[in-house]
Amino acid sequence: MRGILGKKVGMTQLFDDSGEVIPVTVIEAGPCTVTQVKTTDSDGYNAIQIGFEETAERKLTKGQRGHLAKAGAANLRRLRELRYEDAPAFSAGDVIKADIFEEGDFVDVTGISKGKGFAGTVKRHGFAGGPKTHGQSDRHRAPGSAGAGTTPGHTFPGMRGPGQMGNKRVTVQNVKVALVDAERNLLAIRGAVPGARGSLVLIREAVKKPKQA
Repeated sequence: MRGILGKKVGMTQLFDDSGEVIPVTVIEAGPCTVTQVKTTDSDGYNAIQIGFEETAERKLTKGQRGHLAKAGAANLRRLRELRYEDAPAFSAGDVIKADIFEEGDFVDVTGISKGKGFAGTVKRHGFAGGPKTHGQSDRHRAPGSAGAGTTPGHTFPGMRGPGQMGNKRVTVQNVKVALVDAERNLLAIRGAVPGARGSLVLIREAVKKPKQA
């Protein structure tokens, strides 16, 4: 399972050979350092832990500093784990760069979506709201009836309603790598990916790879 941590830079556009405009999200991917290798024998499963984004030593706990020093890594702020089916071919201290992916690869991108606070049903779920005539004055954006009356006497689980919008872990699947700039550690991913500019994203090899024509 190839993977790398990165920072969302923003969106722009590229042009393919036919002149078609391709909207892309630019991600500063890596370099990431392998800070730990886990195997079935030692930990019960196969995985590697990778670190990204250097920070000041004072911002890490003593335990974190010792863990990173053991791997010969710098003071890294972000640590994430990537699981493997077989024993990973990495050692602690190895560096993973953007060239782990190639142009045309399909990847899954995970990030924390933009938090939009408390939102009503129209904004959060796309409800139509009530009619704007026939005496309606304050129900234009109301959700309407949420369930039956006496029987069953309560709303059903999973009923959509107002509440916190965004600020959740979101994964977009099967997005295509449009460009790899290994020298500047940049990846251009077709379309949009979750999160605000500057937020952390995890790029992994696509789980549900599309069938090749």
